[in-house]
Amino acid sequence: MNWENLLSLKRFGDTEQRLRINQDETRLGFEVDFDRVIFSNSFRSLQDKTQVIPLSKTDFIHTRLTHSLEVSSVARSLGRIVGKQLLEKYPDLKEKGYKSNDFGAIAAAAALAHDIGNPPFGHSGEKAIGEYFKSGNGLKYKSELNEKEWQDLIDFEGNANGLKILTESRDGVEGGLRLSYATLGAFMKYPKESLPKKTSKHIVDKKFGVFQSEKTLFLDITNELGLTTLRNDDNIAYNRHPLAFLVEAADDICYTIIDFEDGINLGLINEDYALEYLIKLVKQTINTKKYYQLKTTNDRVSYLRALAIGNLIQEAATIFINNEESILKGEYTHSLLDKCKYEVQINDIIKISVANIYKSKLVVEKEIAGYHILSNLLDVFLTSVNNMYNHRASNYDKLVISLLPEKHQTLQNTPYERIMHICNFIASLSDSAAILLHKKLNGLDF
Repeated sequence: MNWENLLSLKRFGDTEQRLRINQDETRLGFEVDFDRVIFSNSFRSLQDKTQVIPLSKTDFIHTRLTHSLEVSSVARSLGRIVGKQLLEKYPDLKEKGYKSNDFGAIAAAAALAHDIGNPPFGHSGEKAIGEYFKSGNGLKYKSELNEKEWQDLIDFEGNANGLKILTESRDGVEGGLRLSYATLGAFMKYPKESLPKKTSKHIVDKKFGVFQSEKTLFLDITNELGLTTLRNDDNIAYNRHPLAFLVEAADDICYTIIDFEDGINLGLINEDYALEYLIKLVKQTINTKKYYQLKTTNDRVSYLRALAIGNLIQEAATIFINNEESILKGEYTHSLLDKCKYEVQINDIIKISVANIYKSKLVVEKEIAGYHILSNLLDVFLTSVNNMYNHRASNYDKLVISLLPEKHQTLQNTPYERIMHICNFIASLSDSAAILLHKKLNGLDF
């Protein structure tokens, strides 16, 4: 892989090459990507989607939207630090107009969109959709799909759904948000299709990032960026765009530190116990005099959180630069922070978060409710859409379909397309919207 290809400004439908040196510095293409994401309906719905604590009524708990904004901020810093050093290493990029802020803008836009495809109710929402097809009423559709289409459903993946949202065409809206291919490349943490499932330690094999419905455009993106294939076979799997490592690191930094902060503020993690672990992460940079002047839990946690994020940003950037050549060759197989000098401290914090937050009764109870709600919504809408397509629609089915947003009312031709269309609609719902729609369909809200 080479950086000039990886920094492609191409957008869906372009017939002429976009050159960095010809870009308007007041309206840079990579910055346009950020704007298009932040003004999209899909991004707006993240304000009421679970990050960790479902349907929290407190002001300070993060949603997917606040989390995405924070990840984007961290990714921008990472991109600028890395970009500055890369331009010194590759001066020809400077001659072609590239600047360190370009790397930051790409990483920031990709990070802003990194959760845009996640269903309501956190990661349990993905699992709920998958379980509906694997062992629920959706099992009846298996015979109508090929192996890879079926795998897309039973392992429903927010990353792949995010690519669908960002790129899917509909009448009058070709190429979705029409982001630059560089930003789409940085967005794709798992540039492979759902099958075959590999039990390898390579980071790309952890999940998948493209549904069969987006495969053609996905291949155009990977070809333009010059991503190298992960394996020598006929299945679609590519090595990551290097900046995807920065987007992932930004996400890892934020959920590790800020989910932990939420747990402290909610009282799920004892303050003294928690602060001890955060201090271990920042012991080389903490100003103890300043720290002991802070009187409230919130101020102490905020100070330690800022230091911790700063330390991890510098560490991730250093690891990236030290391994940049192996990353370009596709030989770097794990996340940037997996083997960093803070590995022990990070793992300790994550273990506490898993035990005290992610598996807390508060979270588990609402995840269980989410399973029931999403299964019910899938049942109702898939039945009605398929009845309509097969000319068997009852008056009830017609009423149900009228509840779909206009862009989702167009009936797709194949069973896979229809099912995926409904999954995409339900995944787009906020937590509260999913609950309200469930209540209305079951006569519990008038």
